[in-house]
Amino acid sequence: MEAALSSAAIAVMFMLILGLLLAGILAIASQRLFVYEDPRIDAVEDMLPHANCGACGTAGCRAFAEQLVAGELQPGKCTVNSVDMNRQIASFLGVDLGQQEKRVARLACAGGSNVAHTHASYAGLDTCRAAALVSGGGKGCVWGCLGFGDCGEVCDFDAITMDRQRLPVVDAVRCTACGDCVDICPRDLFSLQPVSHRLWVACSNPEAGDAAEADCRVLCNGCGRCAADAPEGLITLHDKLAVVDYSRNALASRLAIERCPTGAIVWLDDADTVLKGKAAIRIVRKEALPVG
Repeated sequence: MEAALSSAAIAVMFMLILGLLLAGILAIASQRLFVYEDPRIDAVEDMLPHANCGACGTAGCRAFAEQLVAGELQPGKCTVNSVDMNRQIASFLGVDLGQQEKRVARLACAGGSNVAHTHASYAGLDTCRAAALVSGGGKGCVWGCLGFGDCGEVCDFDAITMDRQRLPVVDAVRCTACGDCVDICPRDLFSLQPVSHRLWVACSNPEAGDAAEADCRVLCNGCGRCAADAPEGLITLHDKLAVVDYSRNALASRLAIERCPTGAIVWLDDADTVLKGKAAIRIVRKEALPVG
């Protein structure tokens, strides 16, 4: 009995000594390995929108807060946050607000189901990525939007909805320029554009001609009228497709869209509303074109 008690006591003492030893090691390690973190990071993060959209160029709001405190970025680079809140961050850190022009996602296609032909019915997974692997989803224009809404599904900010003609519509107010729609589109139709880029070519088909025009009524037909009417060098034709040189964006005006016969080149106003030129074909059909 005494031997058993003695063994138990030894075991308890051993565990006590081991616990004290490990605690001492942890205490020393915590002092040696301690990494100081500026408490202002937490305060700044609380003033950010917690969208973690990546539009500022960082991995999320925490990373953005760390770079703000380090002086590597300016508060104005966050275009999701309100201007007043960004001013509060600038005042808190004692730095300049800085400026960052808001960017939005834009689609280089206007070929909805009412103007663009589908030659075969697609039956399979209701995703653009799946349809793109099966003869292009049956759409006549192999560069056009497939209309299954993958972009809207991945948008965490409800900034993309599908209209009646199965085309994505971007809400410029809600869009954070996170780039998820850019990454998921199998036809690379989305790009992130500064809102000052008012002149926009809503087409990506480089093959103008009778066959291409038969497939879509609103494609860029390479007529060159926009290039002729715009200031020299602002618009050029690449493979029969109009391309805007945004390095000359200050020269852009609505004059370039007025004689476009298909309405493929458009002007976007302050609300990102699409405006077409006077010569653009008037689309009155709302229903989808028949398959075939």
